Amino acid sequence: MITRLMIIIASLTFNASADISYVKVKDFDVEYEIKGKGKHLVFLEAGGAAGLSDWDPIFEKIAQKTKVIRYSRIGNGGSSPLIKNYSSEQYAQEAALVLEALNIKQPIIYVAHSYGAYIARRFSATYPDKVSALMLIEPASEHDVDIMRKIDLALAEKQIAQVKLDDLANGMSNQYLDFWSKRPLPDYPQIPNIPVTVIASIKKFENPSLLFFTDEGRKLWGQLHTDWVNKFPQGKIVLTDKSYHYPQNDEPDMVVSEILELLSRTKY
Repeated sequence: MITRLMIIIASLTFNASADISYVKVKDFDVEYEIKGKGKHLVFLEAGGAAGLSDWDPIFEKIAQKTKVIRYSRIGNGGSSPLIKNYSSEQYAQEAALVLEALNIKQPIIYVAHSYGAYIARRFSATYPDKVSALMLIEPASEHDVDIMRKIDLALAEKQIAQVKLDDLANGMSNQYLDFWSKRPLPDYPQIPNIPVTVIASIKKFENPSLLFFTDEGRKLWGQLHTDWVNKFPQGKIVLTDKSYHYPQNDEPDMVVSEILELLSRTKY
């Protein structure tokens, strides 16, 4: 499932930047980078166990158009390590504390990748006055296992059990504990009526290892996100067959274009 793709993030090489700074959040050191100027403020939430380098392919391009912040959650990237399990609620609270520590007053355009979507959805529902627009890129979903079960229930249960074991054997991150709980996440109208864009991949795999990656699974994945975002009066779906789980890597110009389009639909 999506967790296998998320595991890849943990192996990414962290690229240090001279512009990276640190801020204290609840006695933890959180690394961040702010760049650019403009009316809008884009806030980037990385996926899985990734740090702020998750956004290397598009960060500078966004900064040429508007102000943008990227950071590494506690436990990821160059931020302080964790010794406890975290939930998306706790991560959302700490995202708010990061913004507070940086003296950010204006609402943000929240852009999140993969597991980051869990946090962005919690944040948007908990702090509606702090979010002016939302973009979810290949968002992890509490309903992804439902896709597998819809295709073949018996086989799905076997594959899901094995993926959980694989996650554990590979040093399951704090995020995966929250991911596997499959608790309901906020939807519209818990998340207010703001401009929302979802970018989801429907690119087919030549040799799918799981039901989730079969042609039918890809179709259902696209439909899941289409149905979700269409509940929003200002929702937009972007389905791509040119990249898998990392559109910001494989199609950076497309992702930047969609972020700028989202900005054009945002009041502030």
